[in-house]
Amino acid sequence: MTKQTLLSITVFLLISALCVAQKHFDLKSPDSKLSVRVTVGQSIVYAVSHAGEILLQESPVSMTLGDGRVLGEKASIRKASTKSVDEQIDAPFYKRAVVRNHYNELSLQVKGDYRVIFRAYDDGVAYRFEISDKKPFVVQTEQVEYHFPQDYQTYTLYVRPTGYHKDNMHKTPGSFEDQFFKSFVNLYTQIPISKWDPERLVVSPTLFKTASGKNIALLEADLLNYPGMYLNKIAGKNAVKGVFAPYPKKIRQGGKLDLQGVVDERESYIARYDWGVSFPWRALVVTEDDAKLADNDMVFKLATPNQLEDVSWIKPGKSAWEWWNDWNLFGVDFRAGVNNETYRFYIDFAAENGLEYLVFDEGWSVEYAADLFQVVPELDLPALVAYANSKNVGVILWTGYYAFARDIEAVCKHYAEMGVKGFKIDFMDRDDQLMVDFHQEAAKIAANYKLLLDFHGTYKPTGLHRTYPNAINFEAVQGMEHMKWASSSVDQVTHDVTIPFIRMLSGPMDFTQGAMRNANKTNYKPVYSEPMSQGTRCRQIAQYIIYESPLSMLCDNPQLYRNEQETLDFMAGIPTVWDNTITLNGKVTEYITIARQKGEEWYVGAITNWDARSYEIDLYFLGDGKFEAEIFRDGMNADRVAQDYKKEIIPIPDNRKVQIKMAPGGGFAMRVYKVNTVR
Repeated sequence: MTKQTLLSITVFLLISALCVAQKHFDLKSPDSKLSVRVTVGQSIVYAVSHAGEILLQESPVSMTLGDGRVLGEKASIRKASTKSVDEQIDAPFYKRAVVRNHYNELSLQVKGDYRVIFRAYDDGVAYRFEISDKKPFVVQTEQVEYHFPQDYQTYTLYVRPTGYHKDNMHKTPGSFEDQFFKSFVNLYTQIPISKWDPERLVVSPTLFKTASGKNIALLEADLLNYPGMYLNKIAGKNAVKGVFAPYPKKIRQGGKLDLQGVVDERESYIARYDWGVSFPWRALVVTEDDAKLADNDMVFKLATPNQLEDVSWIKPGKSAWEWWNDWNLFGVDFRAGVNNETYRFYIDFAAENGLEYLVFDEGWSVEYAADLFQVVPELDLPALVAYANSKNVGVILWTGYYAFARDIEAVCKHYAEMGVKGFKIDFMDRDDQLMVDFHQEAAKIAANYKLLLDFHGTYKPTGLHRTYPNAINFEAVQGMEHMKWASSSVDQVTHDVTIPFIRMLSGPMDFTQGAMRNANKTNYKPVYSEPMSQGTRCRQIAQYIIYESPLSMLCDNPQLYRNEQETLDFMAGIPTVWDNTITLNGKVTEYITIARQKGEEWYVGAITNWDARSYEIDLYFLGDGKFEAEIFRDGMNADRVAQDYKKEIIPIPDNRKVQIKMAPGGGFAMRVYKVNTVR
């Protein structure tokens, strides 16, 4: 036997042994359209197909621990089990009152005391690692990769560089480490995978479009004690990978108004634990049309269930707000600003219009002190809170992260006893493990004192709003506040019809709509003290229906609202949580129409990009009976004067078909009710 023959036989035997060692596990969605193939051998890889079309090629999953163990490498399966679940989840503060949680699951118990769990839903696939270690360990890194068969088109949200400039979305914001301390807002960039900048981090969720028109959205869920996931290009491939902020080693007070935790040094690992843990879900949402993206419940379904025994005190609603309109009252006999007279005026306005809350934003506590027990002398805060409560208006106090985090228990106790109803927490701007832990701890402690939390300056929601429903809203979106300073080249209107399909996949968003000064494409300009919106008045109204936001702001000046009471009445009356939601149509970056039900009434909202648009919608879901609709539609001259609108009452035809017509940057809003039904 020659050496060459012996070598060939050896190679053959090695390959044969490897092939024998590999195990394949197949998992299908309940409707059998989505298929997951999990292969276990030298590594664990999985692939996803939909109706026979390969969406995701074999992609490896693993976790490297500090002691050198690699979960997912040379995995020895001790037990493989499957189950099917079809259950109803109560969701009292969500876009539907009941969520169907229907999936098939594959659980792989692996030698080394860990599991890898895969789930297949009709609308997506998810997996997670679970470790049952009973001793401390660290996670050095996690391998999350998505290998695609084509150079898919993507809708990418890069980490934003410092400052605001029309070209900022195309500039590199420093090193990778610099990018771990930034706001989680930007405009979306439409580029194929091959054009991703390898020096830049991408914020999830991220949307990928196949050549056949299907959607793949990458996101994470149940992020409770682990760093959040960014995405980054894998060189030379149609593939992206997960990137995670290393664990902070040294943190100091600093940043904006000395209210941030600035990381000066980081560890070599990304997370550490005292014992075993369930890690976040890595999920792919798959849809055949864009509209279904805006109607998805994946993050909510994968989140840890509600941890609060009593949620009866949690009260969604709308809030008056003074920061966006810069406290600029007019027609009053006092100097407007951070003072008792101004806040009493805002409280009266909220009470007169049935608004549940008033946010005291930046300015009520002493600047740069980072001490929430130091209130500016111009305010008698206990008296103002008592006055608000006497009028059934709850006060929510703005705070920076550092001021709140330094003693959460004492802050919550003090202000709950005063009668405050919640906090709007700002300037986190990180999602490393310590910051993610802060969000959970803050929600848990605040709930003990029956306080709501609105997380501003933070990463996207990943299910905390289900786990601790007092965490009622999250920013992580380029919302209305940017219209105070955004240059005229910034296309907020197109962004408005992009975020329902991508950012809103993660959960609620504090967009802060409600502008009464409205501008078309040619006359918008940034004005910090008297800001305006891009797009029409009806667009602002419709956004209260389109955007999921259990705590929603009325961002503008009370005097402007009072001058147009019929607009205010309609906006103030729109619910913020719903019994049911149906996305009627939509196309990313172009238009969307959503119908939402509360009790016996339905609200329908639509917005478009800078293209005027007309189409027919079918209100098939109304059922039997006679219905009318109160409609706010763009006026005849809304393309020239964006504030132009027309209100009308129309009967709903028996065929349930209604025509929608929108101006460029326009919107449409409708309340549908049974005839003779009293609101």
